[in-house]
Amino acid sequence: MSRIGKKPIEIPSGVTITIDGAAVTVKGPKGELSRSFNPDIEVKVEENIINIVRPSESKEHRALHGTTRALIANMVEGVSKGFERGLELIGVGYRAQKQGKKLVLNVGYSHPVEIEPEEGLEIEVPSNTKVIVKGTNKERVGALAANIRDVRPPEPYKGKGIRYEGEYVRRKEGKTGK
Repeated sequence: MSRIGKKPIEIPSGVTITIDGAAVTVKGPKGELSRSFNPDIEVKVEENIINIVRPSESKEHRALHGTTRALIANMVEGVSKGFERGLELIGVGYRAQKQGKKLVLNVGYSHPVEIEPEEGLEIEVPSNTKVIVKGTNKERVGALAANIRDVRPPEPYKGKGIRYEGEYVRRKEGKTGK
């Protein structure tokens, strides 16, 4: 039995859930998210609790059980609290700034790199070496943070590049001279 799938999801105040067949829509103070799931997995809402029920013990249903529960829990958390992912720029002259909605990165290339966030996502630059990606959809927040990191991933010799907040970069020893 999926231990994650069996766990009930508590609905915080101010969040409403609408189930229309296989589609689940979650509305909250931060926005609205909707997603369609496999119609075999049943989503039950009772008062302030959501339960996910699977019809059988088949391998496919067991796999979908925990996944569906985790996705719905992330939707509920996203519309109530929101998600954020922090990035750090490490390197001499590496800096980030915001121009309108765009993020402009100077990370050692001959040109500045501009990144436009998609609808529903927000980029903050608290200092010129720190970037924070915020949004309601956990998947899209992580994808945008990964795209920003891919501009200049951290390298193992000097540790320069864009890394996630708290990410550990394993360092290598350079060449030894004779």
